[in-house]
Amino acid sequence: MLPFHGVICPLLTPFNSDGSLAKDLWVSHAKWVLEQGAHYLSPFGTTGEALSLSVSERIAAVDLLLEAGIPAARLMPGTGLTALTDTAVLTRHAVQAGCSAAMVLPSFFYGAVGDVGQGRYFSELINTVADDRLRVILYNIPQNSGVPITPSLVETLSKRFPKIVCAYKDSAGNWDNTAAVIAAAPGVSVFPGSELFLTQGLAAGGAGCISATVNFNAAAIRAIFDDARAGKDVQAADEEMKRVRFATQKAGLIGGMKALLAHRSGDMRWLNLRAPHLNTTREEGAALADALGAAAIAHIG
Repeated sequence: MLPFHGVICPLLTPFNSDGSLAKDLWVSHAKWVLEQGAHYLSPFGTTGEALSLSVSERIAAVDLLLEAGIPAARLMPGTGLTALTDTAVLTRHAVQAGCSAAMVLPSFFYGAVGDVGQGRYFSELINTVADDRLRVILYNIPQNSGVPITPSLVETLSKRFPKIVCAYKDSAGNWDNTAAVIAAAPGVSVFPGSELFLTQGLAAGGAGCISATVNFNAAAIRAIFDDARAGKDVQAADEEMKRVRFATQKAGLIGGMKALLAHRSGDMRWLNLRAPHLNTTREEGAALADALGAAAIAHIG
């Protein structure tokens, strides 16, 4: 039995026009995604513009979700930063708040350190937090971080910390790597970072997916997850899900989804992104809505 499974949403972060967190929209969007069928929320991943938010902002935003009644057990916040001390602060906060897990990037920028250096980083993080409740999701996105979390490193860390290092998000977009991690660490929940690999992953022993488009397509993705696990024929639904994903990628995942939500909801705060991203426009949302088609977006707004 894998430690975690399901459809997980790397939550979008809404901002006011002055760049501050749009608190009411943050809470309402999180609740809506859960209502649509997401098993967990993962605030502060790539989709959530995590590296454009400070440590204190992230802590306060997680606290807002908890104060709004969202169960801590449904939260898996991203906590990875380059400095071990900052990562430890965020990770400790997640653990003490009762969150199910922390999703942790490798220590990026110093890419030449290899598995040994990254192994030291994760080991020191776990020993610094020093809490048996900690559960770590290793977050592999080398095209952004510049640093891979290799199958061999996953195997090493999962054996060194068999209960704590329990999951892996693979956003590299490389199925061979995902399959290699499943083979190397059979007790680890392996989540492709896109629903494009959802059914393939489930068939190979994967745990589900952690995907940006769960922000607006949770119900469809959850239905495929449930039906595939039940052995039902999901081919047609899978093809439609992939069509939605490709159209959204073409529009630009973060800006495209924010524009779509602004277009459908009428709340223009969704158009705001933090630097270095550029703000999006409602026209971009309308264009994406047209590309997706009325049936795919009828539930939004």
